Amino acid sequence: MTTERRSAVTVGILFIVGTVAGVICRALSGPYYGAQDLLGAVSANGTPLVLAAFCWLAMGLALAMIPVVMFPILRKQNEALALGYVVFRGGLETVTVIGGVVSWLLLLPLSQFSRVGSPDASSLRALGGVLLNVGAIGPIGSIVFCIGTMMFNFLLFRSRLIPRWISAWGFLGALPYLAAAALSLAGLLDQSSTVSIVLDVPLALQEMLLAVWFIAKGFQPTALASLAARKV
Repeated sequence: MTTERRSAVTVGILFIVGTVAGVICRALSGPYYGAQDLLGAVSANGTPLVLAAFCWLAMGLALAMIPVVMFPILRKQNEALALGYVVFRGGLETVTVIGGVVSWLLLLPLSQFSRVGSPDASSLRALGGVLLNVGAIGPIGSIVFCIGTMMFNFLLFRSRLIPRWISAWGFLGALPYLAAAALSLAGLLDQSSTVSIVLDVPLALQEMLLAVWFIAKGFQPTALASLAARKV
């Protein structure tokens, strides 16, 4: 197996790991969003939230490794964009994920504090809601994700490492995802709503197709040869 083939398989596996971890994270954290007494629910059973937080972290770390693995190949097409992809998906997005994970884990001591009684219970509930929704971090993280994704698919499209219709799908699929994040940042859409999830679906499907393609087919040999002939 060549280095490029191993890279393709690794990227495909990382996409699957990230997606599966993300789905589990949403499933585990979902009940807390619908809880009338969030801190009470966390205090009664915070284990699913902890597991969701670690799934979120696993998702972030898996997806952050993709630009690192792809950089040696993509830099031959456009080094500046390849480096930008590493910065946005490998660096900035990871920071927002860690911030979100820490926010969720802070709900545990906050719920214990509220259980023993506090003269300012309403403020604690408000703080709990902010920590669960991660304030502005969630939408900002999604915007960072979209920018990195568009860089990635643009590089794939230009290099022809995969069929262009797949990379074009990814580039265009990032637009409704970006719109959902922008609306959420403006307070016009809840990121956990059905509408937001529907807007995320096109890109999610493309990433799963991309993962399968990378594992089963790898990179186009002619595209690899063309990139290898370039001066780096």
